[in-house]
Amino acid sequence: MKKADKIRKIIHIDMDAFFAAVEIRDNPEYKGKPIIVGGLPNSRGVVSTCSYEARKFGIHSAMPSSKAYRLCPQAIFVKPHFEAYRLASQQIRKIFFEYTDLVEPMSMDEAYLDVTNNKMSNPSATKIAIEIKQKIFETTKLTASAGVSYNKFLAKIASDLDKPDGLVVIKPNDAEKILEKLPIGKFHGIGKVSEQKMQKIGIRNGADLKKWSLKDLVKHFGKMGEFYYYVVRGIDNRQVQTNWIRKSLGHERTFSEDISDLKKLTEFLKTSSLKISERMKKEKFKSRTLTLKIKYDNFDLITKSKTFSISFDEGNEIFNIACELLYQSVNGKNKIRLLGLSVSNLVWENDKNDNQLILSFYS
Repeated sequence: MKKADKIRKIIHIDMDAFFAAVEIRDNPEYKGKPIIVGGLPNSRGVVSTCSYEARKFGIHSAMPSSKAYRLCPQAIFVKPHFEAYRLASQQIRKIFFEYTDLVEPMSMDEAYLDVTNNKMSNPSATKIAIEIKQKIFETTKLTASAGVSYNKFLAKIASDLDKPDGLVVIKPNDAEKILEKLPIGKFHGIGKVSEQKMQKIGIRNGADLKKWSLKDLVKHFGKMGEFYYYVVRGIDNRQVQTNWIRKSLGHERTFSEDISDLKKLTEFLKTSSLKISERMKKEKFKSRTLTLKIKYDNFDLITKSKTFSISFDEGNEIFNIACELLYQSVNGKNKIRLLGLSVSNLVWENDKNDNQLILSFYS
């Protein structure tokens, strides 16, 4: 990896507490209150998103709803309304395409935009980011934070520096100084496990990371070590990808009670298999790999996969494979807390290399 020859103009837009913000917009009585979107407090669900008022209590995404309730019993728990979120996301994405066709959605609430050459012939990425934020608010009554820089990594870092409703620009001459002061946990691409590993070897911020050689980082962190070496120096040549292709599809559930009854478990797998099959046919792809995910009542987590040379998309085929994987995984000692099913190694309808045959060994 080396420094790009041409200075690009990249914007990263990240909606502020998106699901919670939509709920507050649609329910004005929620304004200024701790709102938690996700599982109910008496369930074993988790927090999907929470308002900034709730975050002050230490609540965050993926936290068990029961723990969130203990931290903030006065919080308002709301079940997700995904149709409202999808509609807002579509409105926001439409605004992006008014400025450029180089849009890379990362999820419903964030995207990268390459505005180096844009439809408005506006040379200022900062002014474009301001306009986009204004249009999003006028259209949806929701706020967004924006990061502007010369590559994706820095634009992502910038959008997170002044939330909510922020706008931060990182210029080429300022990038390394900003990164040197940045806590290592704030580096995009460094998760909790990697952060803990870095802390143990004395890497607490960008300046510490920068002291390490490329060879040593690769030795400790594999391929990601190379990524860390370059991004801390402000180098990231990844392009904004407009031809995003799904890599997997899945469905999982944390049960309200731990389950050992195989009949109930297979009933869930049957429902999941049919849902996944329906989505596969709608999006016109098949799969060669099926993965079963199990979390036991002692919180041990396992996954089992099976890969075939022939692709599949029929619900009954998925169900039969899933049952086989389940029977291999039931240990007779632990009940099951969570069960999930996913397909990967996908083959799209227009892929001429796939023979598109139907599995026959479960007929």
